Amino acid sequence: MALSQGLYQKQLQKLSPQQIQLMKLLQVPTAILEERIKEEMEENPALEQAEEDHKDEYDETNDEFKDSEDDFEADGSEDDYDNLDISEYVNEGDDEVGDYKLRDENYPEIDDGKVIPHKVEVGFNELMLEQLGQLNLDEHKQKIAEQIIGNLDDDGYLRRDISSIVDDLAFRQNIITTEEEIGQLVLQIQQFDPAGICARNLQECLLLQLERKLDEGKHVELSMKVLDKYFDEFTKKHYEKIQRGLSINDEQLKEVIKQIVKLNPKPAGNIGETNKGESYVIPDFFIFNNAGKLELTLNSKNAPDLRISEGYRDMLKDYERGSKKDKRQKEAVFFIKQKIDAAKWFIDAIKQRQNTLLNTMEAIMNYQREFFITGDETELRPMILKYIAEATNLDISTVSRVANSKFVQTEFGTYRLKFFFSESLQTESGEEVSTREVKKILSDLIEEESKKHPLSDERLTELLQEKGYNIARRTVAKYREQLNIPVARLRKEL
Repeated sequence: MALSQGLYQKQLQKLSPQQIQLMKLLQVPTAILEERIKEEMEENPALEQAEEDHKDEYDETNDEFKDSEDDFEADGSEDDYDNLDISEYVNEGDDEVGDYKLRDENYPEIDDGKVIPHKVEVGFNELMLEQLGQLNLDEHKQKIAEQIIGNLDDDGYLRRDISSIVDDLAFRQNIITTEEEIGQLVLQIQQFDPAGICARNLQECLLLQLERKLDEGKHVELSMKVLDKYFDEFTKKHYEKIQRGLSINDEQLKEVIKQIVKLNPKPAGNIGETNKGESYVIPDFFIFNNAGKLELTLNSKNAPDLRISEGYRDMLKDYERGSKKDKRQKEAVFFIKQKIDAAKWFIDAIKQRQNTLLNTMEAIMNYQREFFITGDETELRPMILKYIAEATNLDISTVSRVANSKFVQTEFGTYRLKFFFSESLQTESGEEVSTREVKKILSDLIEEESKKHPLSDERLTELLQEKGYNIARRTVAKYREQLNIPVARLRKEL
């Protein structure tokens, strides 16, 4: 095989470190941006947050830390130290430090001065261990009980096999126990609050809760019989089979259903950190309707006042004034210069993040103006990422990063930006409408249906077609599933 050499040209698209940093910052929601900035300031002492008395307007022409035409990429060699030029970093005639202002103080943010509340709460695991301490167990049983509690999931269920817990205790903690001993401790933990804790499945969880209501009457006993003997039939709403098997009438069955639906299928779901549903959403944008004119503002936490450290600038001034410049001093200045460059890059990325967020949200606001005016979901227009990318001259991937993790607060509620994106569907007249509009109408039809005779997917398809929407039954079924609405049989009520 012969070897040959040759010159070839090829083009490669490569992201700079600054572009990568910007892409990462775009994905960060407002709720954790402050933490990300704190991390950067801890890693880079040349970056700091401006104090109140340093909030001068950012002026690129007077910025004492102007970007150099070429990025400083020295490798720390002797020649690099000898050729150090810090004139662009030092301005002898200016005693004030130029701030990189990212927002206008003359136009205050809507949420300035507000205090964001934070929960102070006891977690589920801590609550269980607190109740465990009241059992006065010996050390052996205490460790076994702690292992059981440690195996409870976020909903409060014990889904791990008891035999596996026996093995875990033997191999990891050198504690020898039996399935019977663990079973006895499980029964004790099941008496903890809230009711239903440490159940192996949903059926056991609901039965544990009913056991604590036995003194409330015979309907509770009947409910326990239904769950014990006809659990599958109850979940599938085969009520006729339950009535035949237990010889009960419609009124008794209604009382049973009333008792069971009041039970909590996730007993630990409302405790402490496990309750993800109640986590606070901090909006990234605010949109207000001012007499028909929409006003968009960015959450002030997205626009922190960052600047280059005065101390670092002073160190460069001292070096510039000094006559003796040994190698150690040059190395120190080289380090300072690198940190200042990194700080400038981060400040610029934050500023670009702010501009990108505002441009993207403004394009969405203009495109979906009727919704932001009325709050009516049927006014939403079909909108895909490509439309916003073209309107903002941004890449589709950039728009996607903004839309995936950001929220906007309106007078009608707080929405994730992804909410406003949807595909289109044609009507009989050929007009394109948003699939979200169709889902809203579908949801309204199901909400208004007779629960004794819920609408089938076929009937829902017919009703939508009567309203002028060209839609297939399988598409209706897909939209219903996306709305987390069960099939007609499971929506049936007595």
